[in-house]
Amino acid sequence: MARGINKVILVGNLGNDPETRYTQGGMAVTKVSLATTTVRKDRDGNTQEKTEWHRVTFFGKLGEIAAEYLRKGSQVYVEGRISYSEHTGDDGQKRYYTDIIADEMQMLGGRGEGGGGGGGYERSRPQRQEPRQQSAPSRQPAPVEDFPDDEIPF
Repeated sequence: MARGINKVILVGNLGNDPETRYTQGGMAVTKVSLATTTVRKDRDGNTQEKTEWHRVTFFGKLGEIAAEYLRKGSQVYVEGRISYSEHTGDDGQKRYYTDIIADEMQMLGGRGEGGGGGGGYERSRPQRQEPRQQSAPSRQPAPVEDFPDDEIPF
């Protein structure tokens, strides 16, 4: 049985420049505010926009990439998970936070929009080591014979 799914996909624009800090172990932790806007029509046919703000956190190499390439206004695609936390302030008030912990990020838009238009990035996960096998002596591939196109199986 599945343990459950906690998955978030957001496409929006950064409301601020990334803020990066480093852990004692040297891992980057980058935080941004991401705005998503939905548009709908009300009963009178007027267009209504609603903007939601999301706190997004990038860790490790993904955090370094976000800090280097993202800027306020950048359009970005983020995949991650929701995380809830609480903190008691100096005034004794409890504050509750909802954060998105990013696993993947894709910069969107052109360079003029601050997006970079670059590739997608994933938070690195430890790779499983496969046991090494003795490599067989290299063989020359057999020559390919010509055959009619109608014999190709696809």
